[in-house]
Amino acid sequence: MKVLVADKISPKGVQFLRNQPGFEVIEAYNSPREKLLELVKDVEAIAVRSETKITAEVIAAAPKLQVVGRAGVGVDNVDVEAATERGVVVMNTPSGNTIATAELTFTHMLCGARPVPQASASMREGKWDRKNFSGIELYKKVLGVVGLGRIGGEVARRAQAFGMRVLAYDPFLAPSRAKAMQVEQVDLDQLLRESDYITVHMPLTEQTRYMIDEAALAKTRKGVRLFNCARGGIIKETALIAAIKAGHVAAAGLDVYEEEPLAADSELRKLPNVVLTPHLGASTAEAQESVGIEIAEAIADALRGGIIRNAVNVPSIDAATLKVLGPYLDLGAKLGTLVQQIAPEQVDKLRITYRGRIVDLDSNAVTRSIQRGYLRRIGGEEVNLVNAPVLLQRLGVHVEVTKSAADSEYTELIQVEAEDPAGRHYSAEGTLIGKANKPRIIAINDRDVEVAASGKLLVLENVDIPGMVGTVGTILGKDGVNIAEMSLSRLEPGDNAYMVVRVDNEPSPAARAEIKSNQAIKMAKFVQL
Repeated sequence: MKVLVADKISPKGVQFLRNQPGFEVIEAYNSPREKLLELVKDVEAIAVRSETKITAEVIAAAPKLQVVGRAGVGVDNVDVEAATERGVVVMNTPSGNTIATAELTFTHMLCGARPVPQASASMREGKWDRKNFSGIELYKKVLGVVGLGRIGGEVARRAQAFGMRVLAYDPFLAPSRAKAMQVEQVDLDQLLRESDYITVHMPLTEQTRYMIDEAALAKTRKGVRLFNCARGGIIKETALIAAIKAGHVAAAGLDVYEEEPLAADSELRKLPNVVLTPHLGASTAEAQESVGIEIAEAIADALRGGIIRNAVNVPSIDAATLKVLGPYLDLGAKLGTLVQQIAPEQVDKLRITYRGRIVDLDSNAVTRSIQRGYLRRIGGEEVNLVNAPVLLQRLGVHVEVTKSAADSEYTELIQVEAEDPAGRHYSAEGTLIGKANKPRIIAINDRDVEVAASGKLLVLENVDIPGMVGTVGTILGKDGVNIAEMSLSRLEPGDNAYMVVRVDNEPSPAARAEIKSNQAIKMAKFVQL
């Protein structure tokens, strides 16, 4: 079996592959497109970092390809959709850069407190300027950590060793987990108001893009120091530049940018109190060796028919089982993401119940698909079917799985239920319909509904009074939103009713606000499946 190492990874990783019986390893770094298309014609696996682009064209040119392994976290350089359609497993190494990135973050923090790079540049110019390079101490200062995942947690531990008070904002982190890490769990506004230093460690998603913008910076203390070694776009660069020029932000350290590489004429380059590094988060010998060995081992396991680790696009099951479980995986993912969007941000438990024929199947992959669906809008690109349980555990969310023999009017049924710290429950149930096994939602928050598990949904709870269907329909029609499907449910006449509306396009913020402002509407959630 041929393995193409298209980008330079750890020599130990390459040697590990060479030592595998029956493996032929081809090292061809930074090959041009035409050469790459020729090389992949008879390879079973490709190992890359971030330089080589594995496009749909490359995948189509590789009929024997089984695995693409990315030595790193992001898979932006791999066409995952094209790989999935071809049945090619895409794997990454999400944990290999944890310590490296945490240490780089702390390096930036130290440089933000003591202007070492600036003082060093001055010395090289022949100067001896002690007065202009005075700094401050980290000791007894307040650090705000936005996102307490792998890397955020490591940064928090290092800050505690320096005698810092650590505030943490992570809307999905359970209080028990925060207590165990000895950090103070606060909302974002409090973190912004009270922190002397702020570091961000969130994935870049729709919810986190420009999380730190003009409005957020206006809430911070004068003299605050900001750091981003996570993803460009979480801190709005124009807002940061303006705040630094105004003297509100005392210093900043950035390793990632909205556009990379950073433009040569970027204003960030001209600010003396900003330390910039060219996306070096994982650039340590130890991290590169770790991810190189890790991806080599994962590729070898996959090609030998063993365990598939850190798969981005498929569960760790064989093709025959996948064919049977495929519809359940899709249904589970939809139910997971639905519950996450109707539940509050912070939950303690996730209960998964299987009834009917699925009880006799190995539902582990379905459980993971539900967990991944739940985390899809929280964890970004790092979340996959392999690491979803670990990420939920880190958030302090306990997962319970039950296989019930209780009678059900459906041949198979999956229920996903979230419980918040106050003991309130939020749930969704689904089943498969027809010969095509189409996923269908049959209940939300214990109310019987029936709607296709696809596309965009408006989930409404309203007082059961005449005219509500017409009111909602008129608002959506005026907004140019077409209704594809609608389901109504109530327990008793005059009681609160549920209305689930599947729409072809997303209602505007104005239309959503108009719906929510109606006094008869008790709850309105827009859900994207």
